[in-house]
Amino acid sequence: MASQTPETFRFGEFELDVDAGELRRNNRRLKLQPQPFKLLLLLVRRAGSLVTRDEIRGELWPEGTFVDFDQAVNFSIKQIRDALGDNAERPLYIETVPRRGHRFIAPISTPGQQVPAPVAVGATGIRLEKALWMNIAELRLAETRRRRYTLMAGCAVLALLAGIVLFVLLR
Repeated sequence: MASQTPETFRFGEFELDVDAGELRRNNRRLKLQPQPFKLLLLLVRRAGSLVTRDEIRGELWPEGTFVDFDQAVNFSIKQIRDALGDNAERPLYIETVPRRGHRFIAPISTPGQQVPAPVAVGATGIRLEKALWMNIAELRLAETRRRRYTLMAGCAVLALLAGIVLFVLLR
């Protein structure tokens, strides 16, 4: 029996449309290959729960499929993180539990889970959630820029010190 409503998951600025096989950010389609899409869908459907590497293997690669499993999973996770703008060290969406598996950690909403509420309250909640995730993304970008500037400043100081040392030695 086909579902009456399309299966769609929303998290942050993203929407995972199962029926269309698409990941979208602000209604713009993102490129995600089939295997990473399947892995993301598995993680999202089991959000909050650890999905073990054995479970991933069983779901994504049928028995008798010969593939470098570790490399394939790592590649898929990297593709998903790149599409989501996620960071392995400080994840917003996918947490890695070393040698065990992965867990989807972002809050998810689906059409079936939405609680009936007045339009203004629902719309405000969605806007607040989007604003929160956008702020987190902006903070991450700012932190990356700060690290880059700190590194550049450190390199400039080292270059200056090296120049002074050379100047003194060559004098």
